[in-house]
Amino acid sequence: MTVQPSDCILIVDFGSQVTQLIARRVREAGVYSEIAPFNKAAEAFDRLKPKGIILSGGPSSVMWEDSPRAPQHLFAAGLPILAICYGQQTMAHQLGGRVAPSDDREFGRAFIEVVDDSPLFDGLWKPGEFHQVWMSHGDRVEALPEGFKVVARSEGAPYAIAVDEDRRFYSLMFHPEVVHTPDGGKLLANFVRHVCGLAGDWTMAEFREAKIAEIRNQVGDKRVICGLSGGVDSAVAAVLIHEAIGHQLTCVFVDHGLMRANEAEQVVTLFRNHYNIPLVHVDAETLFLDGLAGLNDPEAKRKFIGKTFIDVFEDEARKIGGAEFLAQGTLYPDVIESVSFTGGPSVTIKSHHNVGGLPERMDMKLVEPLRELFKDEVRELGRELGLPDAFVGRHPFPGPGLAIRIPGEVTKERCDILRKADVIYLDEIRNAGLYDAIWQAFAVLLPVRTVGVMGDHRTYEYVCALRAVTSTDGMTADIYPFDSAFLSRVATRIINEVRGINRVVYDYTSKPPGTIEWE
Repeated sequence: MTVQPSDCILIVDFGSQVTQLIARRVREAGVYSEIAPFNKAAEAFDRLKPKGIILSGGPSSVMWEDSPRAPQHLFAAGLPILAICYGQQTMAHQLGGRVAPSDDREFGRAFIEVVDDSPLFDGLWKPGEFHQVWMSHGDRVEALPEGFKVVARSEGAPYAIAVDEDRRFYSLMFHPEVVHTPDGGKLLANFVRHVCGLAGDWTMAEFREAKIAEIRNQVGDKRVICGLSGGVDSAVAAVLIHEAIGHQLTCVFVDHGLMRANEAEQVVTLFRNHYNIPLVHVDAETLFLDGLAGLNDPEAKRKFIGKTFIDVFEDEARKIGGAEFLAQGTLYPDVIESVSFTGGPSVTIKSHHNVGGLPERMDMKLVEPLRELFKDEVRELGRELGLPDAFVGRHPFPGPGLAIRIPGEVTKERCDILRKADVIYLDEIRNAGLYDAIWQAFAVLLPVRTVGVMGDHRTYEYVCALRAVTSTDGMTADIYPFDSAFLSRVATRIINEVRGINRVVYDYTSKPPGTIEWE
């Protein structure tokens, strides 16, 4: 049974691509929150016993016959409710109002006029003021349910903010969770703290203690085995579990030879010497590289790596014996992405992040202590647990490792060339004081060779591509704008110091949400 904070906000998801941002903004206000698809909201309500409810946006129209609805009993629960965009529309519809297509659709930046006071505006907005928000709607509320009044309006949305103060129901036509609504985070904070009356004192220390108690309760005196990938997520999960149950935990580190320079050694040193956690280190580089020989398709490489990782891990687990639980570093975005908002488990999670799975034949129960956390919260927890900042703050490096940084066939020679270039790139980023300002930076060895002249010799060597992106949560990303002097310095070092590369390019391509990888 999951240990939950006593103060919690339930977010009912109607399929908006930015629902996760609502949870993040609420947590930034010091209040724990969880997301549940609308068709699982009743179960989540009973389990969480929340102190407030937020209804998300979504792509549907209330006027569609099978469009999603909130469980009706949520409106009779006596709890504060904040409804956003589609959430506003279904709230109005379910409470007796009217929704219709709008002749004045609004997509993007808009300005609302505040026409009355509201607890949502405490210390923030006053009547008569205009404020920027982010709209995204084709329908709009045409008639409010009984008891509601308008406190803000826009040209395209006469009921931009409508509230029923007696029932503590608040509805917004715009999205407060996105950065394009500058005061949106403060509006959400006002809702959870001033309207719901929550203290806003949820901390990572509290989460740590609750999780330790939960792990002990779940595992008891049984043994747990954890597969270390070398990344931050599995490392934080392992350290947290070890703090809860000590030597009942054994970690297995399958070293596939596709990690960055010295990372395998760092993992072994950290776990064996610093934390004294039982660790099995499996050197499987030859096995993986032999199996990757001749493979060019990215998905084929991922599938091979995932299957082989599981096979090696399962073999080691069999040798160890006696473990009834398997620990995984599953994160909250993984949980949300693997549940469709229209009903039930999805068959895929991003394959470039998850190279393995849990074979049914292993017959083990899962321990997933990070499944309520976002990526940056995992790092915060890692620091709370005493993991070195240099490790916790390390840029993400998905499970397939260098295999997805080498388009085409993966060989030992190409891995070694890429590792050398990558070391130089990250070294220069650190020297420039930019490492912590960048979410993820990496080098890629392109499957093309170019003719060049180095000194008095003609060369025919690989092209190296560099990429760097900024992000706060790994869900959306944008390129980092290096200046030309920096890129020139990096390119010169790579060409001079790495035999096998004679040209360096920088990837300036912008990436939409969810596609921060490069192939």
